[in-house]
Amino acid sequence: MSGSSLDGLDIVYVHFEEGAGKWSFEIRETACIAYPSSLKEKLSAATGLSARDYLLLHTEYGHFLGKTVNAFIEERALAYQVQLIASHGHTSFHIPEKSMTAQLGDGAAVAAVTGIHTITDLRSSDVALGGQGAPVVPIGEKLLFTEYDLFLNVGGIANISSPAPEPVGFDVCPANRILNLLAGNVEKGYDEDGKLASAGTVKESLLHALNQFPYYRRPFPKSLSNDFGLNEIFPLISSADLLRQDALRTYVEHIVMQVAEAAAQLLKRLRKEGAGARILVTGGGAHNRFLMERLKTEFHAIGLELVIPGKELADYKEALIIALMGALRWREEENVISSVTGSARNSINGAIWSS
Repeated sequence: MSGSSLDGLDIVYVHFEEGAGKWSFEIRETACIAYPSSLKEKLSAATGLSARDYLLLHTEYGHFLGKTVNAFIEERALAYQVQLIASHGHTSFHIPEKSMTAQLGDGAAVAAVTGIHTITDLRSSDVALGGQGAPVVPIGEKLLFTEYDLFLNVGGIANISSPAPEPVGFDVCPANRILNLLAGNVEKGYDEDGKLASAGTVKESLLHALNQFPYYRRPFPKSLSNDFGLNEIFPLISSADLLRQDALRTYVEHIVMQVAEAAAQLLKRLRKEGAGARILVTGGGAHNRFLMERLKTEFHAIGLELVIPGKELADYKEALIIALMGALRWREEENVISSVTGSARNSINGAIWSS
């Protein structure tokens, strides 16, 4: 799994069991592999490439994925134990209103390099059926995490979902990708624990402008491409010419406001206002203490308990669910839910590449 924040390639080695329709899992090994700077730059600039260079990058990145998986298998003594690879790839273009989505990472290259059956392209069938192709993780939340009412993933883009009364979910707003850009050239490349943001001041005029984007008033199903954050959100913040800590503080507040509003919408569907509902929060943003403190306060006001799992699940939940989607595809079972994406029907997504 490669998220839009480009912080690295998430890999999980997981065992699944299914009996009488009930699924369980055991995460055996994990890794987050940082991208070489040259590859990170290419992925960041992918949407501006010529068709030829884009396809060359598609192939190059597929070989990188395969070699990285081979190294993961060798370092952890997993030879001949991995039966299937499910690769989300790196999303480049996502234009569901024109029935198109594209992820870099050639599945044929992954299968050729690893010698293991590989499944890629886990969104296209849903988009072809009129869906948003996102979020796709609610299938895993429904099957693997029955003890929670809502789910929030704070990655490059924040998305929220609910498995009941019927599964729904949507992208809320750009998150870590913008926070990381605003943090600039700090030592770790991000605002650790939200310390810079916590020292800043909310600039109300900018906050008001951020909240006015039409996307936020659209009903779900809906989804975001990286372009929204990079081409609309970030330039607006940059034009305000703020101190770094003030820009970060204001954008944190924007995320909090949008996420809290989204959570309130989904709680109304559950009729659980004030009734002790629980929301599981994962993704890189779950480690941003200041952001989590602000969300905890806002959630408490609407009767919602914020739960952050252990580091392994917080960091690898999306990669885990991509693995489950691959297992479902291999079994020829539905792995994307139409009530979430708005497509004509539930669908079986994924292209299988033989080793």
